[in-house]
This record gives sequence, structure tokens and C-alpha cells, in this order.
Amino acid sequence: MTVPLAAVPPVATSGTVLGFDFGAKRIGVAVGEHQVGLAHPLATIDGEDREHRFAAIDKLVAEWQPASLVLGLPLATDGSEHEMTRRARRFARQLQARYRIEVKFIDERYTSAAAEEQLRAQHVDLRRNKAAIDAAAAQIILQEYFDAAV
Repeated sequence: MTVPLAAVPPVATSGTVLGFDFGAKRIGVAVGEHQVGLAHPLATIDGEDREHRFAAIDKLVAEWQPASLVLGLPLATDGSEHEMTRRARRFARQLQARYRIEVKFIDERYTSAAAEEQLRAQHVDLRRNKAAIDAAAAQIILQEYFDAAV
């Protein structure tokens, strides 16, 4: 489910897209290209400090020069919003203001569970590699965005 942010530019239909799985402790990041429509895990940004997070995102934006950004919107199982939903929306506003790049939301319910299942199937030790879960969840979020655009 795509939930547009108010007052953003028109939807980009080409160019690179960065996808984010926002969390209180880590942010997973994925990358993809509109025309190809495939998402790939890129990085996990550790830490709760806003300055540290945005310094890492600054580097990714400079390197990949995305046409748009996609952010997983955390919702309760019944679709209602909660504290993390509000925090994710605030993060989206910060992204939009800082980079002047369109931000789109994708419902992220169950993406972390799907990412864990996907990584277990690849025999990744999740106890030693929690960061992989966040990047894989960001990949799933971004892939769902591409799949919905078809």
C-alpha cells in the first residue's frame, strides 16, 4: 500500500531509488532502479544519534543520487498507526526537507519476519548478523514499491 507524503514532487518513473527500513536502533537501506524494478540490500546504518544517521545517509545520497526515496511505514497488524509510525513519518519529513527528493511510503507490516525467513533460507546466522535483517527488510520494502508500480 503506497501512502503518499503531502506536498512532494510528482512520482519519478526513472532513476535510482533508495529504500529505507526505519528503526529506533538501525535503519536498513536498499537500492534499485525504476526501469529495472529490482531492489538490492545496500547497507545498515547503526545508532540512534540523528547526526550519525544523516551523515551516513548523506554519503549514500551523494553516491547513488536517487530520484526518489521509499520508506517502510510501520503499522499495527490491524493497520492502525502507533508511535513508530509517527517516528517514521517524522523521518520521512526530514528526508524530504534535507534532500528535496520525493518520499513514498510502503506498508512494511511483516517485512522483518519475511527478511528473517529469507536470510534463514540462505543459512545466515541471524544472531551474529542482525544488520542483515534490516537491509533485507529494506530490500523487501523497495521491491514491493517496484512491484506495485507495475
